[in-house]
This record gives sequence, C-alpha cells and structure tokens, in this order.
Amino acid sequence: MEIENLPVDKKIILFDGVCNLCDASVQFIYKHDKKDVFRFVAIQSELGQKIIKHIGVDTSKIDSIILYEPGLSYSYKAEAALTIAKNLSGIYSLLGYLNFIPNSIKNIIYDYVAKNRYKWYGKKEACMIPTPELKAKFL
Repeated sequence: MEIENLPVDKKIILFDGVCNLCDASVQFIYKHDKKDVFRFVAIQSELGQKIIKHIGVDTSKIDSIILYEPGLSYSYKAEAALTIAKNLSGIYSLLGYLNFIPNSIKNIIYDYVAKNRYKWYGKKEACMIPTPELKAKFL
C-alpha cells in the first residue's frame, strides 16, 4: 500500500513538530536545500502518522527524526541526520561522509541530544506554522 500524493522524487523528513531544536533544524535544512531534495512532515500530523504506520516504525521506541524515501527506504536517528546533511549544499554535505561510523556509536550522541532536546531548547504548545516560503516544502 502506497500513500497517495507523496512525491516519489523527494526525500521526506518527518520531525517532531513541537520541538524547538527540530524547528530550527527544519529552517536550517530549508535554507541549505539548494537542490530541492526535501519535503517536511510533522510526526504529529495526520500524514506523518500515516507514513509512520506505513513504514512500520514504532515511535514509542524511536524518539527521532525519520528520513523516508517513498518506495525505497527509510532511516532514523544519526543515520537519517547524516544522510540529510550529505544532500545539503556547502560544507554541510561533508558531514554525510561520517555515516561510515557504526550506528551504535553515532546513536549514543544522537540519543543524548534527543533525550535532552526539550530541556535544552524548549517545546512549543503546538506544531510550528511555517512561513509562506517554507509552506511550499510541507506535505
């Protein structure tokens, strides 16, 4: 079962829509996505929940960003973050080459930041409302 109306030529980033760090990350990715690779979906949205159910991710066990390539694959945690970085413009793309490090090691750092993100960066009462420019990148 495929989810209707998903762009098959874009990589979809599912993110925590109430997390300030995640919001800042979306803004950063948008600014450096010069090749127009990504689209964004809040995990809390109806579409976000459909995608999660479709790919079979248990979000009670994974508190993470998810990168979904429709019909191909998905990744999460550090692997997703580094794959996203690899697709950005400029020096940030070099971070993608750190994916050779085993996930168990990369995810120790990722999990530590994820566990503390609300404490360090705060949390919104509701999902972010994107600017008109950024809204075009949301599904």
